[in-house]
Amino acid sequence: MDALRSALQPVTHNLPGPIRDIGLSLIGDSCYKKLILDIDLEHNPECLKLAISKALGIGIVAASSIVKVPQILKLVNSKSASGVSFLSYLLETSSLLTSLAYNVRNGFPFSTFGETALILGQNVIISVLVLKYSGRAGIAALFVAALAVGVATLFSEQLLNMQQLSYLQAGAGVLGVASKVPQILAILQEGGTGQLSAFAVFNYLAGSLSRIFTTLQEVDDKLILYGFIAGFALNLVLALQMVYYWNAPLAKARGKQKVPAGPISAATSSATATGASTSSEPRAKSKGPTTRRRG
Repeated sequence: MDALRSALQPVTHNLPGPIRDIGLSLIGDSCYKKLILDIDLEHNPECLKLAISKALGIGIVAASSIVKVPQILKLVNSKSASGVSFLSYLLETSSLLTSLAYNVRNGFPFSTFGETALILGQNVIISVLVLKYSGRAGIAALFVAALAVGVATLFSEQLLNMQQLSYLQAGAGVLGVASKVPQILAILQEGGTGQLSAFAVFNYLAGSLSRIFTTLQEVDDKLILYGFIAGFALNLVLALQMVYYWNAPLAKARGKQKVPAGPISAATSSATATGASTSSEPRAKSKGPTTRRRG
């Protein structure tokens, strides 16, 4: 370790200014000195945990910028919302909006909630697409209008004080968990995952697990922690469903492909019998010209 430290310290002591400033802003002066300048990892476990938490948080925020893009593309390309629950997205969007307002107004570090804003925007697009491809385009306008009213209310200190917002945050945790239930039930009902994106499901699973760690390290708020724990449990159920139904077609699609044997067989038998009956009837003899002379 001493040899590695001696080799790295000339680099860490001469980092470019912007990189140094980012490091200082993320982990603070004390931990920056211990971890980056002194490269003393063994004797500073708390600083190491903080650095890991910050790295995970930044990774989650970066990944969340594209986490639902595959879902959006699947909806647009297929022009179908089969297997995707609008109710699930409605509940999740409401939960995300409330959590975003709660985190921003409490001044929590952006690395602990930044993905909330990015996923919220993608959820709005998905919700509108699901309504459109489900033949409910008119409801999409109402959904966007209600969302705008929610933003104005939740971020306004005049309309909603912090005590009231904390109650809503407790409800948002319940909504976030409940939002997974309609999607789980939709998959069971459809007998497949339809247009649900595996990339989004598995990224959600990894993200919710990472968020448990970052919340424990950086945010002393049980409301947020319990929400992430419950969310991880239901995200795990969705991931298991995705694995189980990986190559299974939707039950509705299978139903369309099945050919009912009874009616067709009966119709075929009837047609066969009719054909046989027709062919067995004696043909009427045509009257040919007579050669008998009339006298």
